[in-house]
Amino acid sequence: MKYTEFKERVMAAAASRGLTEYELYGEEKENISVETLNHEISAFSSGTVAGACFRCVCQGKLGYASTELYTDSEARRVVEAAMENACALETEGEAFLHEPGDCYRKMEQAQVTEPSASQLKELAMKIEEAAYGADPRIVDGSQSSADFRRNRIFLSNSKGLDLTHENAYTAAYSFPIAREGGEMFSGFDSKAGDYAALDPVSIAQKGVEDAVSQIGASAVPTGTYDVMFSSHMTAAMLQVYVNIFSAQAAQKGMSLLAGKEGEMTAAPCVTLTDDPFCQESLVKMPFDGEGVATVRKDVVKNGRLITLLYNLATAHKAGVASTGNGVKAGYAAPVSIQPYNFYLEKGGGGTREEMYEHLGNGIYITELNGMHAGANPVTGDFSLASAGFLIENGKKSKPVRNFTVSGNFYQLLKDIALVGDDWELRPPMRGGACFGGPSFIVRGMSIGGK
Repeated sequence: MKYTEFKERVMAAAASRGLTEYELYGEEKENISVETLNHEISAFSSGTVAGACFRCVCQGKLGYASTELYTDSEARRVVEAAMENACALETEGEAFLHEPGDCYRKMEQAQVTEPSASQLKELAMKIEEAAYGADPRIVDGSQSSADFRRNRIFLSNSKGLDLTHENAYTAAYSFPIAREGGEMFSGFDSKAGDYAALDPVSIAQKGVEDAVSQIGASAVPTGTYDVMFSSHMTAAMLQVYVNIFSAQAAQKGMSLLAGKEGEMTAAPCVTLTDDPFCQESLVKMPFDGEGVATVRKDVVKNGRLITLLYNLATAHKAGVASTGNGVKAGYAAPVSIQPYNFYLEKGGGGTREEMYEHLGNGIYITELNGMHAGANPVTGDFSLASAGFLIENGKKSKPVRNFTVSGNFYQLLKDIALVGDDWELRPPMRGGACFGGPSFIVRGMSIGGK
């Protein structure tokens, strides 16, 4: 049975039980993935996962039930199960299903080349072989991978919503390892987009450049340094600390931004944006997991916190409108809060080389390790093993590693002295969100070295 037919059966079963408020959320995920190691294919997987979640309001409570089987009996079962689950809840709470009437942005479906399994294997192998050929110091243990992902979302409810959307892209990765003097140095590069536009040689070469650039790295003395974070590290930091911008976290006392909307919470050069329709993004969404129309929004504008990210429940509690950020991590998952394409806007600091000149003397950080262990997403504190390059007299100098950068993310936002223009958006992370931005400079950070 196709999803559309299953949807009709579920809606009919819900109506027959006298339900007046209910919703069906469906998802279909296709994935082909290839990995290489030591000149051969080391892993391959291909599959499709589909499922649906039924939500209903019963006795004023919201009940859930999900299934991966699209049959008549399952259509009836999920309705019964959701009603039973709602009635079994011991806590009272508001139940929200979105009303129709939003203006949804029309999305032009991009042309997507869907690669075959053999084409993905060829792409991954070309990346690995190009890495070996790019530099004699690249050794066994180097890897590459390629995958194709397609995600379809369906949402219908008793109030008249009937929405669907699809995203699809191919991603390729290079993980070369260089050896010099008995030491190993790992590199990385990735690109995502339409399969036909991916260049395996370029991906491999940039990964190799990343690996060999670390050869000869030394430690730095402990002290206070002016620091420039790379655009990749901007994305990494935003990914780790994105939850502080969630209204759900704020209402649970897990964000220090609670109650600070309208206040200056960052430096005037900082603007943080969540844009579901970002031109450079592979993942665009016209509606969220509750059927609310998504919109581009400045979360922080010129240092001022404009809004947190809301779903229907947190918006109702705060007495504001949802920002369209009610997201489901999977068809059976509860509604949470997440951005779509969350990034630091360009700040006028110029190219990466011009940012080196602005920094003068300091450290350019290109690697942060232990983000989930050394970064506290509630307090904002962090102490992270790092690597990068010295910047001397405005020029990129020798590589450095084995040092620790410490600080607090809330304070870091306030201390940003300059934001560059070397903007980029990283490929989608787990959950579908993309993070990005340009490099930025912070003066006087604590560095633990030798």
